[in-house]
Amino acid sequence: MDGQTVTAAPVLILLGPPGAGKGTQARMLEEEFGLVQLSTGDLLRAAVAQGTEAGKKARAVMEAGELVSDEIVIAILRDRLAEPDCARGVILDGFPRTTVQAQALDALLAERDQRIDAAVSLEVDDAAMVTRISGRYTCAACGEGYHDAFKQPATAGTCDKCGGTEMTRRADDKAETVASRLEAYHAQTAPLIGYYDKTGALARIDAMGAIDDIAAELGAIVKRVTG
Repeated sequence: MDGQTVTAAPVLILLGPPGAGKGTQARMLEEEFGLVQLSTGDLLRAAVAQGTEAGKKARAVMEAGELVSDEIVIAILRDRLAEPDCARGVILDGFPRTTVQAQALDALLAERDQRIDAAVSLEVDDAAMVTRISGRYTCAACGEGYHDAFKQPATAGTCDKCGGTEMTRRADDKAETVASRLEAYHAQTAPLIGYYDKTGALARIDAMGAIDDIAAELGAIVKRVTG
């Protein structure tokens, strides 16, 4: 083990399509339980900036316009898990995305006498998600958020906060784009759900409810696995 301190810190994965609330719930888990959210994108950027061995490899691949290999991502994750702040447990965000990556992650965790304690699928109604995401828009001047169905300004076309009259919508929030992203998510993630179901780590939560209710269910899962 090269002198590495092995811990039995809990490892959670949040599965869910864009807009399901993974980021919000991860932040709440960080605050309540002291867990550390590990985002693949953030880990890559940090490793490159720090100039670690794995970071140098990632930089070369990224500068060549290629995708960073699973091997490099695992090496970066291995380095990050060894840092002291991960001793209380982690929430993985954006990895794994395939069963091959899930198997590589299992092998990495086994090196540390750890495992995936819970892979939580935040489950949503696709049609409702399209409505939820595609209806979003913001004030171009101050960034205040609105929604066609759930939160319209008191005076149509005028921001309640700053009085601005120019509203913008993100290009990837268009209904057809959201529907396409949901379809891609289900195609890519269905094998992972099956994988973790077989290992006994899968938990399912209805993510169409209130944020606090979802957080309470997640909190109960964390308490169970940290027992």
